Amino acid sequence: MGILNITPDSFSDGGQFLDPDNAIAHGLQMVEEGASIIDVGGESTRPGAVTVSASAQLGRVIPVIEGLRANLPAHIHLSIDARAPEVAAQAIAAGASMINDVSGGADPEMLSLAASSRVPIVLMHMQGRPNSMQSAPHYTDVVHEICEFLSVRTEHALGAGVLSENIIVDPGIGFGKTKIHNLEIMRHLGDFVALGSAVKLGSSRKRFMGAICRETVFKDLVGATCATTVMGVLAGVKIFRVHDVRENRQAIEVALATMSQE
Repeated sequence: MGILNITPDSFSDGGQFLDPDNAIAHGLQMVEEGASIIDVGGESTRPGAVTVSASAQLGRVIPVIEGLRANLPAHIHLSIDARAPEVAAQAIAAGASMINDVSGGADPEMLSLAASSRVPIVLMHMQGRPNSMQSAPHYTDVVHEICEFLSVRTEHALGAGVLSENIIVDPGIGFGKTKIHNLEIMRHLGDFVALGSAVKLGSSRKRFMGAICRETVFKDLVGATCATTVMGVLAGVKIFRVHDVRENRQAIEVALATMSQE
């Protein structure tokens, strides 16, 4: 899953793809590099981010989704990264075929939309809201609590009519978690896989790895990201949301080859 942020303030690539033509070209490039999903978002959910109106998000993402859909084969998914059902609905009408909801389907209308549109939906765990989630994250048992949350959200999605094969879960690396919490999640990725739904991992260029590697520039965390991707492959994770598609595709292919019985 290649990341395509149409935002001025995303933590790693904010402002790079506000021009629709640049955004479309980058999306096509990521597909060339091996992405089978392009995740298009018009609202940053980085720590401290403020809410963006639905109309502003739509103005950013719809031209890009339409442009990508016109230039990509049908088997390439376009995912809309949104918390607002009205944004997701119009994105689907424009050609998106997946929803990536960092709020875990908190708005029941989002689950209803996924059900009626028969599209996959990613249900992610986040403690708090983007503007305050990193102020003081606290868990008694971070892995258990996230598993419980994802199980409950999965039941809600099933109850709303979402097909089980269309439910994807994401433990939410960096969303209301400290470095220690993120490392605990990485150690126990298999616990999330054991829940039964496909798992998405979104660790690309995240700040906790910079603290470990003594790097302060997010784009310099490609190697660190690839390390988490290999851990995810070994644990059974199915979707990797990344900025650097070529490098992570290589990490995936080598990891899979080592696991092959052939």
